[in-house]
Amino acid sequence: MIPKSASKIELRRLWWVGPLTILASILGVLIVRVIAVAILRPDPTPMSLGWVMPVIFTFVLVTGAVLVFALVSRFAAKPIRTYQIIAFVFLLISFLPDIGFARSPMPGANWPNAIALMIMHIVAWGICVSMLSKLSLESI
Repeated sequence: MIPKSASKIELRRLWWVGPLTILASILGVLIVRVIAVAILRPDPTPMSLGWVMPVIFTFVLVTGAVLVFALVSRFAAKPIRTYQIIAFVFLLISFLPDIGFARSPMPGANWPNAIALMIMHIVAWGICVSMLSKLSLESI
């Protein structure tokens, strides 16, 4: 929901909101990773619950999300709502590899590990959508 004091999206703000969103998302994902590894004690073979892969995937995908936000902000009539819908659809799509992972014969592949990965996706999505939607608005 757009605050009443906001008039429009100021794309210049993405020069600092974008990197901040990326860093906050990486931090959020790593916090979930630490908690998940402490609770689940996963097999160290799959790199999905390691340190490097979550950082790389979060960096690349959230950077993409920032670019999509910039495009949507530039061309959509209702940019915040449009972006929220796009982001939610991509969140759901991002669960498909995790579901495939849980059902695969790979070492360490199981539902608890897949759910931990899904929680990482939800955290990155929530941080990304909320920060971009709120911090990029121009105040009256």
